[in-house]
Amino acid sequence: MHKLHVRLFALFALAALLIHALPAVAAPQGPTDPEELERFLDAFFLDKMEQLDIPGAAFVLVKDGEIFFAKGYGYADLRNKVPVDPRATVFRIGSTSKLFTASAVMQLVESGEIDLGEDVNHYLERFQLEDAFPDPVTMAHLLTHTAGFNERDIGVFARTPAELAPLGQYLAEHMPARVLPPGEITSYSNHGLALAGYIVEIVSSMPFEQYVAENILAPLGMAHSSFEQPLPPELSAALAAPYPRDLERGPLLYTPIAPAGMLSTTAYDMARFMIAHLQNGHYGDVRILEETTTQTMHQRHFANHPDIPGWAYGFTERVENGQRVLDHGGADPSGYGSMLVLLPEQNLGFFTVVNSVFQDDLLMALPEAFLDHYYPQEDIRDPQPLPGFQNRAAQLSGTYFNNRYDRLSFSKLSLISKPPVRVQIDEARPGAVLVTGLTSQPSRWLEIEPLLFQREGSEERIAFGEDEKGRVAHLFAVVHTPGAFDKAAWYQTPAFHQMIMLACLLIFLSLSVGWPLVALFYRLRKQDRQFSRATRQARWLAFAVSALNLVFMVLAMLLLSTSELQFGVPPELVALFVAPLLTTALTVGLPILGVRAWQDKAWSILGRLHYAVVTLAALVFIWWMAYWNLLGFHF
Repeated sequence: MHKLHVRLFALFALAALLIHALPAVAAPQGPTDPEELERFLDAFFLDKMEQLDIPGAAFVLVKDGEIFFAKGYGYADLRNKVPVDPRATVFRIGSTSKLFTASAVMQLVESGEIDLGEDVNHYLERFQLEDAFPDPVTMAHLLTHTAGFNERDIGVFARTPAELAPLGQYLAEHMPARVLPPGEITSYSNHGLALAGYIVEIVSSMPFEQYVAENILAPLGMAHSSFEQPLPPELSAALAAPYPRDLERGPLLYTPIAPAGMLSTTAYDMARFMIAHLQNGHYGDVRILEETTTQTMHQRHFANHPDIPGWAYGFTERVENGQRVLDHGGADPSGYGSMLVLLPEQNLGFFTVVNSVFQDDLLMALPEAFLDHYYPQEDIRDPQPLPGFQNRAAQLSGTYFNNRYDRLSFSKLSLISKPPVRVQIDEARPGAVLVTGLTSQPSRWLEIEPLLFQREGSEERIAFGEDEKGRVAHLFAVVHTPGAFDKAAWYQTPAFHQMIMLACLLIFLSLSVGWPLVALFYRLRKQDRQFSRATRQARWLAFAVSALNLVFMVLAMLLLSTSELQFGVPPELVALFVAPLLTTALTVGLPILGVRAWQDKAWSILGRLHYAVVTLAALVFIWWMAYWNLLGFHF
């Protein structure tokens, strides 16, 4: 018996040694239990929705070709207490709709009717893109947001479907100008994807909405989905009410550029679309794309920097927590936001949608929280400082602004109120820069290669790009989508222009208010200043210029800050833009009359100096208005 115990002990010891010698088997990653996933999501959604005043949300996760979990949170209609149903509640998904537009394009590429490398003018008949640069715009440029179009946000929405112009007519009349060379840098463009949808319409000889319905939605069984405006009655009745702010129900907006963001759908319908893409175009007994076409669509096709997230065709492509991620988010200003995330290597995807404005703290935070929970990343070791950092850092410091803005209309003025991105050397940490304005809080970035930086304690990266002269000209980063920020010269910074605007307006105010008060003071004292005719003319002219400039800027800022511009330029704003043309003409007379009146002894030295300052301010203000496209009718 003793020998048996010894032998058993020896066998157990040998087994323990063998087990210890075997390589450790990694714990399974990803969700494996729907109930555990529900507990994770409940904690996330209930906290975020209460914190952010989000009335309703729907979530669906697909895995290995099946719906793994789906749930609705909150209300589709607060007033009537209608709960969100992931099967039946319809939401608008904003720019996530672009994935359907890109899929439609790839179907026609597959059939040989569209060539991704062909000049898009080859397909356009009603109008042509201008030849602003040597290279033409191609469909590949449209799908990767590298066509270089100017941003346009004036008149892109309507209050009713009856006010909408047909897609082709709208683009023929309002297609933005080309302002950047194609294929060199990203600049996200709604009109670019709308143009891609219009080319689908031309090539297929049917309206875009009909093409998608017949070739994507119907084959996938997405019976609760449509690009139509207005929606069919059965879908309209199931549409979640939009709550754009403060849990107050808002009106529905409509847009002529539907391919850029006007799909209405349910979470369950989106599950079918995700499964099709995760299975290389195949869903059930149907196929919307061939395997090679889908794989091509999912490949990275452009990045501003090799080590910075880039664009597949339609999808954003990046790596997080060691996982390759394809995604796209969407925002509808009526009051909807969405996010679609695919992990192709895990055959997993999830979709989230809310009936409030796009909230980063929910829609951008959920993918990060999900990956941290189910695919945790090992601790990242921060790099050591690289040689020559101080020399490079001097070029990096400065102000940067997003290159997606309207360069050609008066809405360029919106840049002056947007917080720019600021980069400065971190004196407390060698080899690091501090960046504000890129994320909600200031962040520290450590150089891992020359001009390539990694966020402290994270794998997130940014990079700086140089111009042809070797000067730092761009910051490349991901804010919702891969984008580029242009480095501003000193005279381009918002702070500089805010200072000019404030100084000029204070000077104009000092004259418009100060001179009448001084005149009243002398009148009450019954003192009559005997100015010469030239002096009186000069003073009245200065008063008129100052008062007109003040009125114009106050009214312009009030009108520009409203939401009315998304429907077009109101007649009162057109009339208002006569004022700067008039003040410019009048300003020419200020130095002329000032010289004639300068020797008037009745005019005090202080008064004459004040007049000179006003004249200088009026001349500077002309340049300032021209810079911001306020001088003339730039609509």
